[in-house]
Amino acid sequence: MLTKTIDTEAWSDRYRNEAIDVPGRRVLITNFIGTEQEHDLSEPANCKGFGRVRHFHRRRSTNWLANPLPIDPACRALGMGNAATIRAQVFQNAVCNWRCWYCFVPFNLLNANKRHSSLLTPAELLDLYLADPEPPPMIDLTGGQPDLTPEWVPWMIEELQRRDLTKTVYLWSDDNLSNDYFWRYLTDDQRAAIKGYRNYGRVACFKGIDRKSFAFNTAADPALFDAQFDLFRRFVEFGLDMYAYTTFTTPDLDGSRAALSDFVDRLQRIHPLLPLRTVPLEVTVFTPVQSRIDSRCEAAMANQYVVASYWQEELVRRFGASDFSKNICDVNMK
Repeated sequence: MLTKTIDTEAWSDRYRNEAIDVPGRRVLITNFIGTEQEHDLSEPANCKGFGRVRHFHRRRSTNWLANPLPIDPACRALGMGNAATIRAQVFQNAVCNWRCWYCFVPFNLLNANKRHSSLLTPAELLDLYLADPEPPPMIDLTGGQPDLTPEWVPWMIEELQRRDLTKTVYLWSDDNLSNDYFWRYLTDDQRAAIKGYRNYGRVACFKGIDRKSFAFNTAADPALFDAQFDLFRRFVEFGLDMYAYTTFTTPDLDGSRAALSDFVDRLQRIHPLLPLRTVPLEVTVFTPVQSRIDSRCEAAMANQYVVASYWQEELVRRFGASDFSKNICDVNMK
């Protein structure tokens, strides 16, 4: 784990400069071949090493809550009915401005490492995707932090439109709520194109339940915990189809019940129904995580199950049975 607090603004600027070629419409994409992350892939890397196929499962653990993301939004958009799993073509940008200790990506694949990445255009990525004998129905733009290169999404949308794939491919992207580059670097037309693209969904991850757990998880300034809510609110008010993840790892449980209640309050100040579009993620140990774990991390992984029980209690207190029976896509925040 990092011992110094990350200068998020400086890291964001540095990694953006290294990870995008705006005139050439290229983004720095990880190649998984020969990396530590390759050991955790459920099937060999595809797309000449620049892609991986991920199988999203609604329930991976009997000890954790079900995760309908991105299964339900993708199936709803593509008319695929209900499903327990979905295959997705994953492309991963090679930079991130935070260093979450539980991240399944090796840190050396988050620092614009040219040994394991190349600048590629969306057209080149889609050529690789379509060359697969069975291209998945969904493309997941992940990282890293994809919003260090926010142009990636509208560029991909343009390429999907050019190839007449808008009705058969669902596009999904991640965001760690660490910067405002969606607003700073995209044009009004690009933002409108994202908003108007029917088969697009976006998930943003809250990295903890309070400033203490956030700083422990990310190595970033604790004040940026609060900024996450402001950034998420802007996306909701803009009208994107937004979903949220959250992690419950905290180094100790002192005050955690009250912190969790306040966390849900803050979600509801963005929108009263946002907790119903928020999915807690279970933190488990992938290969790159093993060397980062210390006693505080071990305690945090144990504590997440206690905090998850507080989360369930809060939602039961605030919502009714009919709310829980809804498909997550039917939780309307418009």
